[in-house]
Amino acid sequence: MVDTVKKRFGLLGRNINYSFSKGYFTDKFNNENFTGCTYENFDIQEITAFPEIIKNTSDLKGLNVTIPYKETVIPFLDKLSKKAAQIGAVNTIKITKKGKLKGYNTDYYGFKKSLEPLLQPHHKKALILGTGGASKGVAFALDELDIPYTFVSREAKENAIDYDRINATTFDNYQIIINSTPVGTSPNVDAFPLIPYEFFTDKHIAYDLIYNPAETQFLKKAAAQGAQIKNGLDMLIFQAEKAWKIWNK
Repeated sequence: MVDTVKKRFGLLGRNINYSFSKGYFTDKFNNENFTGCTYENFDIQEITAFPEIIKNTSDLKGLNVTIPYKETVIPFLDKLSKKAAQIGAVNTIKITKKGKLKGYNTDYYGFKKSLEPLLQPHHKKALILGTGGASKGVAFALDELDIPYTFVSREAKENAIDYDRINATTFDNYQIIINSTPVGTSPNVDAFPLIPYEFFTDKHIAYDLIYNPAETQFLKKAAAQGAQIKNGLDMLIFQAEKAWKIWNK
C-alpha cells in the first residue's frame, strides 16, 4: 500500500530519546511503503508546551503519549474514547479532519494481549507496583480479565499499600507482580523496585512494562527464583499497532 499524502505522527513525552516508538514507526513506514508518513519525537519539559506543538505542526494526524503526560494531557483534549475516560489515562491521540483532539488508551489493550497467553488457573491475583498513568491501563486490563489487584505505592494511600507491607504472605496471595513504574529503565539499569524478591517462585509471573533494558533487575531477580518473566516489548508493539488503526480509521 502506497500512501503519498503527507502525514505526520509523533511521540509526546519528556526525555524520550530512548523511545521505542520513533524507530518502530519509521521502520514500519519504510517496510510497508507508507511513503508520505513520518514520525518524530516531541520532547517537552512541561505539558503546557503541548498546544504549541498542535498549532505549529502541519499535517499532524496522531500522537502517542508517554511518561509523564498520560494523565496531564487530558485537559488539552476535546474528547475521550469511552475506555480512556474510564481508565483516566491517554497514550494515543487522534487529530481529526476538523482539527479536534480525541484521546484513547491502547496501553490496556497491549498489556492484556501480552499477558493473556501466560495466565494459568493458579494466577489469581495481581500486585501493581506504581500508581501513575501506566498503572491505570494495567488495572483496566486486569478488570477485563477478572483478576483482582492491589496497587503498591511509596506511601500507603486509600487504594494502595506501601512497599513495607509486602512480605511472604503477600507473595502467597498474589501470583502476578507487575512493575508499572519507570524504576530500572535505561540508563538507570541497576535500579529496581524494593520488594522481597526471595519470595518469588515458579508459580509467579513477574511482568515489567519496561522494555529497555530487555531484562531489568526486577526481571532478573524474579527469574533467579524461578518466576516466569515478561518485559513490555510485546505490549508496546500491540499498543502501537492499535494506535495505527485508530489514526487511520
